[in-house]
Amino acid sequence: MPATHPDKTPSLLFANSAGEIKDLPDLLMAGRSGSHFYQPKLEELIPLPEGSDIFVLPGRNPVGIDPGSGEPLLVAENPENPGEGIQAVAAFMAPAHTAIHWAAFEKSAGNLAHLPLFAYTAVGWHDGRFWVSAFRSDPDKRQEAKRFDPENLQRRTELWLKNNEQNRLIQHLGKCCLTYRCPAAINYFLGKFEAPLPTSPACNAQCVGCISLQPSGCCPSTQERIKFVPTPKEIAEIAVPHLNKVKAGVASFGQGCEGEPLLQAETIEKAILLIRKQTEKGTVNLNSNASLPEAVARLAHAGLDSIRVSMNSARPEYHQRYYRPKGFTFADVKQSIRIMKQHDRFVSLNYFILPGFTDDPEEFAALCELIAETRPDFIQLRNLNMDPDWYFEAVKFTESGPPMGILAWRRLLQKRFPHLRFGYFNPPLR
Repeated sequence: MPATHPDKTPSLLFANSAGEIKDLPDLLMAGRSGSHFYQPKLEELIPLPEGSDIFVLPGRNPVGIDPGSGEPLLVAENPENPGEGIQAVAAFMAPAHTAIHWAAFEKSAGNLAHLPLFAYTAVGWHDGRFWVSAFRSDPDKRQEAKRFDPENLQRRTELWLKNNEQNRLIQHLGKCCLTYRCPAAINYFLGKFEAPLPTSPACNAQCVGCISLQPSGCCPSTQERIKFVPTPKEIAEIAVPHLNKVKAGVASFGQGCEGEPLLQAETIEKAILLIRKQTEKGTVNLNSNASLPEAVARLAHAGLDSIRVSMNSARPEYHQRYYRPKGFTFADVKQSIRIMKQHDRFVSLNYFILPGFTDDPEEFAALCELIAETRPDFIQLRNLNMDPDWYFEAVKFTESGPPMGILAWRRLLQKRFPHLRFGYFNPPLR
């Protein structure tokens, strides 16, 4: 049985100018949290999860730990060839895993380019394998890397697309499945777990780290945004068979390939009524920025079971600077949560995890205040998919003290709020 944790700290990884990844046994791996560099504890390290990727970070110099002094050390040139460039290395982890430290690097002089919109976790090398500073945050296997045969998925998807040529939403999800390998779209075509229901080509926020729409010249979006509003019938043709067929199935509005679904509240309201007219099975969920409380109330009344509220921060100023909202405030977000709880509905916080920000002492205090005030049921521990340096700059972050540590942060939240559940995915409620 493979080891859960290493027996010693892994060595630093770096990449040469050709992108070849190598380890430097003379230095230990480091992890970064805010502006601080740490040597990860052995219990903070797990084998790189299957289905993860290793990224080379151009324009970033790696930082390791000197085993003698325990101090961080910037590596500015390739130790094997000092005249050749050097690049930092990070892991992009498979779903259901949450970072404890992000990759330890510093920008090279004069580098202004942002990293693409992924999460960058600290990774090292020991005993013939990669190790990451992270933990498994959800036992659910709905997005496991080897849960399907690619050829079978291709056949099933193409057949389903052929049999549903008139449904534009199914055709859109076909592209998400076959082109972007979207896990939610894959699960829909496999008839498993959670089905996506994207509806909105527009948004009322301009999130700095939006994965479906970025200004030209900034950094590439990781997926294409939907260009139309589906009809309630098109939505129900996806949701009803899925919820009827899948045990503990979920159907979710609000996906990475769209804007803000609450802008299409009328369409979603009609879709929920149509879905619930045909089946009472499964969970109808909404992933949202929770910006429009009146729309949330309409959907709760129509039969929406749960809402997942995306949130980078529990502090209004940092929320404002990240979401750059058009016509709503953090107070509106909190009101939407209250409305769902007044309707006895389930509320998750999709609370973006970035070590050094999430576990900043003042951020922790603000989150505790929010939880005490609004009583959400669940926190989804999703990694922030964004260049950390860019994020800190964009939200004008100022540390209030040394970070608490992500594991300590989670333990303290659980102790203070015993009712609160933690995970990574939208949980089924039926």
